[in-house]
Parts: sequence; C-alpha cells; structure tokens
Amino acid sequence: MYIKDKYINEVAPNLKTKLGLSNVMQTPKIEKVVLNMWIGTYIKTGNKDYSSLKQDLALISGQQPVVRLAKKAVSNFKLREWMPVGLSVTLRGDSMYAFLEKLVNIVLPRVKDFRWISKKSFDAEWNYNFWIKEHTIFPEVPQLDVVKPHGIQITIKTNTGNKEASKLLLEELGFPFSK
Repeated sequence: MYIKDKYINEVAPNLKTKLGLSNVMQTPKIEKVVLNMWIGTYIKTGNKDYSSLKQDLALISGQQPVVRLAKKAVSNFKLREWMPVGLSVTLRGDSMYAFLEKLVNIVLPRVKDFRWISKKSFDAEWNYNFWIKEHTIFPEVPQLDVVKPHGIQITIKTNTGNKEASKLLLEELGFPFSK
C-alpha cells in the first residue's frame, strides 16, 4: 500500500521535525475513516428495497455497511421509530489506507470539473469531513445498475489536537486541497 508506506517512511518523520515533536508517539496519524450514506429520501419515495445501495457501499468500502435506524419518530419528516435512515461503514488499519489511496489517486481526479477539496471542512475535534455528491464516481459501482445516485459523507478521524497538524498530515498524504 502506497499511502501506508509513504506515511511510515516519509510523512511521520517530516511531521515530527516540522511540528517539533520529541516523541514518535506524538506524531499525527489517521485513526479511522467513516463512510455514511443517507437513505431517507430513497425510502420516502416508496422504494423499500435499499439493498442496491447497501451493495454499492459494500463494493466501495470493501466491507458490509451497518444499517442505521431512527431512534425516535418525527412526524414532520414522516419518520417512524426504527425506520432505516442510513448506512455506515467504519474503516481501520489496512482497509482504511487502501480506501484513502483509492480516494486520493483514482476517485477524486476522476470527478468532472474537480475544483479541489476545501481546507475549511475541519470540525471541532480537527477531523476532516467532506461530501461526495454521487457515489457513482467510484469505479467499483456498476453504472447500469444504479437507480438513483446518492451522496456519501466521508469523515477522516485524526488523533491530532490542533488544526495545523491535521491539515499538514492530510497535505503530506497527498490530499488535493485548494490553494
């Protein structure tokens, strides 16, 4: 895996010197990647079978997604308790690095009129969140079988405590941030 080897051999030593860290264990690293797909509109249109979306997310991530259920009913949204509202996958270890490598080197350059990803999408814990509008940009998804394209939210969880360390880590790994 290119990104994992790059992190171990190049990125971690560079971050240690750039951030002035004394211990190797203090170097920023990615802990996990979480993929979320909201299926609420798919269910509301009357289509109760979301197995195609589940299969697509399984192809994209390499593991079976977990179905997220509504915890309480909200009448304004026509949402009932225990109704399926989303699919979620958490990637760690080698599968996480394989997904990140595919995302950075294959999927994002493949997007039509790609304008880089924003540097402003860090949350309060300095994890990076961004949204892909159509899951059909992944090469694993069979284009002819897609009923309706769905978006995927991708969260990259880091163990850093500040914004500049998180941003520097992702830039060193090759994320295409806007200039």
